[in-house]
This record gives sequence, C-alpha cells and structure tokens, in this order.
Amino acid sequence: MVERQLAACVNLLPGIESIYRWEGQVDRAAEVLGIFKTSSHLYPALAEALAAAHPYAVPEIVALEPAAVAASYLAWVMAAVPANEI
Repeated sequence: MVERQLAACVNLLPGIESIYRWEGQVDRAAEVLGIFKTSSHLYPALAEALAAAHPYAVPEIVALEPAAVAASYLAWVMAAVPANEI
C-alpha cells in the first residue's frame, strides 16, 4: 500500500491473538495488526485495496480519526501520498 501511494506508512504489529465469532462458532487466530497512515480522501481507495488483498472474507478495516496530530508528522504524511484521489 505504501508502494502504491495509498499510505505514507504502515506499522505491522505481529503477535495479535484474535478471538471472534464466525459462522456460528467461536474461533481464534494469530493475526498481524496493520496501522496505515493516509489521508481521509485516500481512505476509500486504501480500504478497497486492503479488502481485495486480504485473505479473510470479512477483513477488519477500521478508520480512526486522531484527536490531534503533530503538525510536522501530518505534513510528512500529506507529502507522502497524492493530493488527489487515485
């Protein structure tokens, strides 16, 4: 997603264990959590690309709006992704 300029950065957090209900049963799986940094206008394209690449039928794709972002970090993110929708 970084190479496709849909995200400026992604943090991959391995070692996540998820316990969830799927198709009427409780299941568990080892997962890797990805935190993608992008602009709000690129979120739809990022979400679509993630869903297409993900092995799950229903991947967890959630957008969180930060309460605050350091100005220098925000400027870097915005410079790293296209200004207009892809």
